Amino acid sequence: MQANPLTLQSVLDARVQAHPERPFLDFVGGAGDGTSWTWSDARTAAMSLAAGLQEEGVEAGAHVAVMLPNGPDFIRSWFALGYLGAVMVAVNTEYMGAFLERVLTHSEASTLIIDAAYVPAFLAVAERCVDLRHVIVSQPAPVPALDVPPGMRVSTLDACVGDPNRLRPAAVSSGDTACIMYTSGTTGPAKGVMMPEAHVMLCGQGAVEQLGVNRDDCYYVCLPLFHINALGMQMCAVMNAGARAVIRERFSASAWLADIRAHGCTVTNMLGALADFVVATEPSDVDRDHALRLITVAPSVPVLVDAFLERFGVTDVCALYGMTEVNIPLYSEPGKPLKPGSSGRLYDSAFDLSIVDPETDEARAVGEIGEIVVRPKRAFGFMQGYFRQPDKTVEAWRNLWFHTGDAAWQDADGDVFFVDRIKDCIRRRGENISSAMIEAEIGALEGVVECAAVAVPAEDGGGEDDILIAYVVESAATSEALWRAAADRLPGFANPRWWRAVASLPKTPTNKVRKQALRDEGVTADTWRAPGR
Repeated sequence: MQANPLTLQSVLDARVQAHPERPFLDFVGGAGDGTSWTWSDARTAAMSLAAGLQEEGVEAGAHVAVMLPNGPDFIRSWFALGYLGAVMVAVNTEYMGAFLERVLTHSEASTLIIDAAYVPAFLAVAERCVDLRHVIVSQPAPVPALDVPPGMRVSTLDACVGDPNRLRPAAVSSGDTACIMYTSGTTGPAKGVMMPEAHVMLCGQGAVEQLGVNRDDCYYVCLPLFHINALGMQMCAVMNAGARAVIRERFSASAWLADIRAHGCTVTNMLGALADFVVATEPSDVDRDHALRLITVAPSVPVLVDAFLERFGVTDVCALYGMTEVNIPLYSEPGKPLKPGSSGRLYDSAFDLSIVDPETDEARAVGEIGEIVVRPKRAFGFMQGYFRQPDKTVEAWRNLWFHTGDAAWQDADGDVFFVDRIKDCIRRRGENISSAMIEAEIGALEGVVECAAVAVPAEDGGGEDDILIAYVVESAATSEALWRAAADRLPGFANPRWWRAVASLPKTPTNKVRKQALRDEGVTADTWRAPGR
């Protein structure tokens, strides 16, 4: 094993050794509201849970699904699995139905740590989760009486706490798989990205090296920890820098500035429409009364960038580009004006990046649109592949480059400008959503003959999408009735905003749906709009 591996375990141990009683985490909202941890508190909580899980049989390499909101239970579970060398399967807390079943069954998770609020969604698919042997519910004692399949045991998270002095930490290396995160499938079910320890930690190291995050900073984390932006870029930046974090259970536009002011936060990330929600709040005389010095945005919509600079008086608004598979290869530079629409420049000590013809892989000239392809320079700074989908892994790699499926162009200064997604994927509320998954669930509704989901520009801005579903029915089912029925099968972010009944879907001579035709038509006069969420 290499000396001083870049792992969660080694970084946390180093911080505790350097300053055990230094403030580390403050939790806002939810069950953990008002809880504060020092670095020593965090490690003790993690090692205590790790000791208990170890006694329950969780070993190095075991897959443990975690379906928890932002809060102390998420953090101690994540850290505990790091000490055990187990693989955290991060589960989107809005998942239900086929979305949730896909993650729990495909990941081969043997243990599930789940918040009590999400148990009903799990029970609806529990019979098909044949690999699960232990369900650990985050709720006070006693153990809930759940109707789970035979052979599946139920306990509570607090009951799994053990003696930290009895823990036998695993010998974890930088290349060991730390986490599996499921991303949208473009033409099929979601794919599990296998992320090495160094990959996750490098997400945060990039923020330290490229953005100047340091031990005096306080990171405001309001994005969900089951995604790499909050888990890797934000929390791992805090860990690499020895900084402090304030973790809100769930994003709230109305609480955003109040939290930042109350806790002295200096850095935060905005993703997609969330920035638009903050800017849409009523201006006040305290908009500039804060310590916030840096915000990152993705995408960098000029009107929102200007609002943070001018209305809120933030010193630096920086852009970035990344995806779960490829880490974060692009950052803009603090202290320099952000070019309108730029996603930043290459983090060249850690990655190579090129803009190429998506068909031939020939490099595009300056100013020409092509596909973003990336490869790592640092060991294990990239995904290991798609779990149990070697064909998809090979498909994504060609000519020794990972093909992102994203279209962009680069100027003479090296700034990269994101244009659109080449893949048939929809981005909504920070989620990459598979149109195939939406179509499968809505297509299963009574009366629906066929349907097609496409992206249309979002009403609320942020450079994101709304979802339009065009459908053919053989019954009198209305758009509203179908939307309500779909709510029982789809997460809220995946239930279409726009519903359009059509006599038939446009097809190619080979009977494939011509989705571009639907995108070109967009929201027509006969399209029904679902109520706002």
